[in-house]
Amino acid sequence: MATDGSKKQAKNAPKNVSKSNEEVIQGFQRLRTEQRQLASKLSELEMDLNEHKLVIETLQNVDEDRKCFRMVGGVLVERTVKEVLPALTSNRDQMTKVIEVLNNQISTKGQEINDFKEKNNIRIRNQNELPSTAPDNEGENKVANQGVLVGTKP
Repeated sequence: MATDGSKKQAKNAPKNVSKSNEEVIQGFQRLRTEQRQLASKLSELEMDLNEHKLVIETLQNVDEDRKCFRMVGGVLVERTVKEVLPALTSNRDQMTKVIEVLNNQISTKGQEINDFKEKNNIRIRNQNELPSTAPDNEGENKVANQGVLVGTKP
């Protein structure tokens, strides 16, 4: 029975350490997810900005009294070019400012991730090397996909 008790203690000790590691990994993954979301929003805004630039460029060569249609809140509205062009340039300018803010937030989040990695001694597995072969075992595959190693402090 003494051996059974020591086995239970041995099982509980790594569980506590792994829980701490799991919390660190979850925090790291949360930061990376936030950075990906910011990058996704930035990409979306850059596409919208390019569309606005294209439409503005096209409308500048058109008669100001000509009809044009604009989507407002999911409804197609008939306007004239002289009414739409100032609104489009205003939107373009605002999008440019928002894109600058998002770029700053992404770089700040990147620095926060690097600080978190350094503080918690996190190394990304296979970051600089190409995967050679796929693992045969499904459990090994899950571990390999996670790719985050948390080191213990010396």
